[in-house]
This record gives sequence, structure tokens and C-alpha cells, in this order.
Amino acid sequence: MKFDLDSYREIADALVRNKSRSLLTGFGIFWGLFMLLFLLGGGKGVKKMLSDTFEGFASNAVILVSRNTSLPYKGYKEGRYWDPKYSDLDRLRTLVPELDVVTGQIAFYNWKAVRNTNSMSVRVKGLSPEYSAIETPKMKYGRFINEVDVLNKRKVCVIGKEIYRNLFPEGEDPCGSFLQVGSLYFQIVGVDFSSGSLSINGNATNTVSIPISLAQQLKRSGNVVDLICATVRNGYSAKSVEPSIRQVMARQHNYDAEDESALLILNTQEIFTLVDSLFKGVDFIIWLIGLGTLLAGAIGVSNIMMVTVKERTTEIGIRRAIGATPGEILSQIITESVALTVIAGSFGIVFSVLLLNLTEVILSWNGEVASFQISFWTAVLALALLALLGIIAGLAPAFRAMHIKPVDAMRDE
Repeated sequence: MKFDLDSYREIADALVRNKSRSLLTGFGIFWGLFMLLFLLGGGKGVKKMLSDTFEGFASNAVILVSRNTSLPYKGYKEGRYWDPKYSDLDRLRTLVPELDVVTGQIAFYNWKAVRNTNSMSVRVKGLSPEYSAIETPKMKYGRFINEVDVLNKRKVCVIGKEIYRNLFPEGEDPCGSFLQVGSLYFQIVGVDFSSGSLSINGNATNTVSIPISLAQQLKRSGNVVDLICATVRNGYSAKSVEPSIRQVMARQHNYDAEDESALLILNTQEIFTLVDSLFKGVDFIIWLIGLGTLLAGAIGVSNIMMVTVKERTTEIGIRRAIGATPGEILSQIITESVALTVIAGSFGIVFSVLLLNLTEVILSWNGEVASFQISFWTAVLALALLALLGIIAGLAPAFRAMHIKPVDAMRDE
């Protein structure tokens, strides 16, 4: 059958004659494709937001936090608190070779940063250059803390994005300027624009980072650090390294190595693995729901076309009598099925894109950076899938129509 203007007019007339059934079936296709694309776009947006949350944070890190013991050990009672020491860093590097970078952190809370008439509450972290392997800075201006800063206990600092925007609203390069933090003045050497929400002892956006040696002096805690961070070398899992870490720390600080309550080890590998599995599960559910809804719509199209063929038995018989070939009858029925699915699916694509765009705008008003959209090729693939479903849905009705004989059609009339 040649698809000239008359052929398309016949298809349109057939759809109009059965408009109530076409609308009902078309809505099923529309809803199925809308659900699939909206869930795909929504899932992509959620994954982007979660990825931004983890941006810059090492996926192979372990964070060691000291806590009260829960077991007695060598004359010490349970419930004793112990402090990790700066000397533990070298000890872990030497005795646990599976660890790559080992660094400490000292934190101060609720300090006030002041510049001219502007001020805000900030957190102060004492860090070493190696800490950039744990939380990778994204330097907008200047540099991060370096070895010379630590060695000479320089009064220098790196400020976060939120601090920069609040205290330097003109947007100039602040490097070289002085910032009052608490009762001290620090020279700004860098601006960190990291936006990840996963952070240790406070978000990087409102943190003032200073040399860890200076932080020790300000805290007057001697050799004590608040916590220890480390990364695991390639080829090793953080879980496999935990027993060695516990043995080294327990032996040095006199508590039972089996007392897991005495040392909290946060394993970011487990967190990232869990999130990755969650993403895969969400993708599977999205495709399961979307394709299931589309398949239900395709079955509806097949049933509607079967009823349509039965009602048009006489018409098809007459067309066969005046010379229409079985192939032409087959082509027309399948084309009607494809037209119904593609038209309904196109509306589904448009509606899902509009709703995803609205979701993106609403989240942007709330300060979130979101990307809830589907790609052009995703829409094209969905439309091609619909056309394929339309062909499959139309096969059974088309074969039934193709085998209608003119004599039988006249007898039914």
C-alpha cells in the first residue's frame, strides 16, 4: 500500500470514527510514556543532587573517632575516654602500609568571622596539606594550606564559598586580605568553592581552614587531634584494613582491640557502595514501572484495534473485493496502531518535559541546583520504542483483517 494523502486520510478517518476508544487507549499510552520519562528525568535529577552532595569527598576514606571504652582492660575500667594523638599519624603510616594518606583534623565551632561591617558565624578547621586527599578543594582563588604554613604556624587561612560571598560581596579576589576570626587576624591565601554537603565537622562552604600546627597551639591541647582521616591504597578495601587499624590504636592507647565501641571507624567505601546500589535499584524500578505501564497500554491498543477490525469487517471485505491486496490491509491496520501510539506518546513526552522543567524551577527557588531533564536521544528512543510497540500491538488485528474474505464479509452484512 502506498502511503499517499488518501491513505493518511483513511487512517485519520478510522481514528476519528473510533474516537472514544482511541482517546481511552491513547491516554493509556500517554500515561505510560509520561510515567517512564518523568521517572527517568526525576531519577537523573536525584542522582545529580546526591552526586553533588558527595562531590570532592574521597570514596576510599576511613575516619577514626575516639569514644568511651565499653570493656575493662589491664586495670582500666570501662567508660574511659581516650584522645587520638598527632603522633598516631606516623604510627599508622608505618604499621598499616595499606593506608595511603593519613592526616588529622582539629575543629573549632561558633567562631565569628568579621570584615568591615560584615560578619557571620563560621567553623574553623586545623588542616594539613594532605587533607586535600580526603576533601578535594575546588580553588576559586589562591591556594590551599601548604607544608610551609604548617611548619611555620603561619596565620593564614582558606575560606569557603559562603564566607566569600557574605564578606566579599563585591566579588573581588580576597587573597592577601586580612580576615578577623575570633580575636585573631588571618591572611587569606585561598577561596575554596567546594559545594559538596558531605564533610567532616562542618560544611566546607562556611569553614575557615588554618594550618593544623596553629590550631594545636590555639586549642592548647598539646599533641591531641580531634579525629584522624586516612585513605586506602588501590587494591585494598577499607573493611579489610579496619582490624589492623584497631590493633595499632588499641595497643597505643591501652584498650581492648576487640572493643569496637572505643573506636568508631566511618567507612566511606560502604557509603558510596550503598548509594551506588540504591541508584541501580531506582533505575530498575523506574524501567519496571514505565515499561509495565507502556505494555499495558500496548495491550489496550491491540484490543481496541481488534474490536475496530471486527466492526469494519464489511468495509474490509469490500476493499478486498475491489482489488485491495492482503498486504495493503495489513499495512493500514498496523499504521493505524502505530499512529495511535506515536501521537499519544508525543503528548506524553511534551507533558513530562514540561513537568520536569517545573520541578527544576521549584527546586531552584529553594536554593537547590537541580537538573531534572531527559536527553533528546532518550525522547527519540522512547518514541521509537512506542512505534515498535504499536507495530506489535497491531499485528494480531492486522492478520485477522488480512484473512477476511469478501464472501464472508458480505454474509456478515
